[in-house]
Amino acid sequence: MLIGATLAILVSMVLAIIRGVIGSTLYDRILAVNMFGTKTVLLIALLGFAMGRPEFLDIAIVYALINFITVIGVLRYSDSLAFNQPDEEKEPEES
Repeated sequence: MLIGATLAILVSMVLAIIRGVIGSTLYDRILAVNMFGTKTVLLIALLGFAMGRPEFLDIAIVYALINFITVIGVLRYSDSLAFNQPDEEKEPEES
């Protein structure tokens, strides 16, 4: 049962990495990184449960807080001019 859950989390982490690489927009990529971080928290908690080490849950909670703060920071920074990409210029239509 634990092996199946671990494999499912690992597969979803790989899918999140793929989505992060081929994401069409910046927000798709940020969402993929957030999903990868969330799955990492689940994996740490699951491994802590499987190995009988409850202190891993503390590590997972700290990692979740770091993931949350980082995503909020990146989203705030993405609103600034550094992330804005110029729109493709459209050619005027000739009539």
